[in-house]
Amino acid sequence: MSNCIIGIAGSTRPNSLNRRLVHVALSGAEAEGAKIEHIDLRDLGIPMYDEAFEQEHGMPDGVRRLREALKRSQGVLIASPEYNGSLTAVLKNAIDWTTRPDPESPEDPPLVAWRGKVAGLLSTSPGGLGGIRGLVHARAILSHVGSHVVPQEAAIPFGHDAFQDDGSILDEKRHALVESVGRAVATLAARLPRD
Repeated sequence: MSNCIIGIAGSTRPNSLNRRLVHVALSGAEAEGAKIEHIDLRDLGIPMYDEAFEQEHGMPDGVRRLREALKRSQGVLIASPEYNGSLTAVLKNAIDWTTRPDPESPEDPPLVAWRGKVAGLLSTSPGGLGGIRGLVHARAILSHVGSHVVPQEAAIPFGHDAFQDDGSILDEKRHALVESVGRAVATLAARLPRD
């Protein structure tokens, strides 16, 4: 049975640079034999986390869909722009919601969507640092919720000039670096025991 690796861009912007970036990383995972799936946070309509909202309305359908996708995967590739030195609010919100217990799945252990998953981190931005500072926060958060974050990561600077029309990265070494993050996630996910 092949591993399932999902890709998430921490941006809801149409034509997001980080969406392009996560697709390159997913191609690396696919080259290692993983089944891949891209999840677009725009399609999920996840509201900002609010405990009072959760108590009144329960878990939103979009959160449940993301949580279920994470549960059935063995790994996740996340590409997020850097906003003010950190990851985006939309990505942090999605992580926060998916760590909540689901009343419809009371048998699930805590943090079931993230615990034991292999994660790879990527970023691109218009600036010269490529969003690297946001990856530090993302690594800390994912480690805290029990994910195994691979040491390989990629931050691609000057993102507006980095991609070709077909979505590949102009600089072949950087393209290979991004693919290597996907490969690392798929390789480690294949080696870890499944629940």
